[in-house]
Amino acid sequence: MPELPEVETTRRGVEPHVGGHRVRVLLVHEPRLRWRVPASLPARVQGATVLAAERRAKYLLFRLEGGALRAPATLLVHLGMSGNLRVLPAATPRLTHDHFDLVLDSGETLRFNDPRRFGSLHLVEGDPAEHPLLRHLGPEPLEEGFDGGTLWQASRKRRVAVKQFIMDAKVVVGVGNIYASEALFRAGIRPGRQARGLTRAECDRLAAAIRTVLAKAIEVGGTTLRDYVGVDGNPGYFRQKLFVYERMGEPCRKCGTAVRQRVQGQRSTYWCPACQR
Repeated sequence: MPELPEVETTRRGVEPHVGGHRVRVLLVHEPRLRWRVPASLPARVQGATVLAAERRAKYLLFRLEGGALRAPATLLVHLGMSGNLRVLPAATPRLTHDHFDLVLDSGETLRFNDPRRFGSLHLVEGDPAEHPLLRHLGPEPLEEGFDGGTLWQASRKRRVAVKQFIMDAKVVVGVGNIYASEALFRAGIRPGRQARGLTRAECDRLAAAIRTVLAKAIEVGGTTLRDYVGVDGNPGYFRQKLFVYERMGEPCRKCGTAVRQRVQGQRSTYWCPACQR
């Protein structure tokens, strides 16, 4: 599933191609995504100008104004479990799982491909932060305001395992399964410990590790495990830098101890029994 680094990589890839350009037409080839795309949506965005490409958690936000819109609005896109958004010449032949094209006056199109159709497309009028999909999200881990104090306050009465705790989007957004295991390794914390048992110093280390892991993943275009490719069609390369994820039985890159694996919350978890306490 594309996580925060993959979505941020996509945002950075499409941003130079969309800002200031007008929507020539939105072509919805398959409306049956996670939520059905309303038949009225293409007419509502036609002629609008894209002001900016932003991100909130794992959602892409395209700010629009003008055209058929009565007021500024936001096109909200989620990549789902296997989706990708690519910049292509508008005349490029479609592939089987290409579900919509946002065709711009530049002659390029933003084309959404999603074999599993768990992605989504919404037009949001008013403040997108108040949309039901975004309203209850926690802080952005790479922005000011997220630190050890954030985790410390949120964790005090939480009996849940720390890995599930940091994967809770109400606590902090964007820490998916891969990045949770990697951040806990860097912070020296075992994934099965109760969140309420963390010390303030451990919360400080964990917040710093989350920021470091996500920032490094963004630098190399995310982590490709199965389906994800970036805007340019290339995979992300953070997988080559993983310390523990999907390395069960292999020697820890720091101490040489065999990496262990267990299932938590129906997801695979990896850790080093010597480096993490």
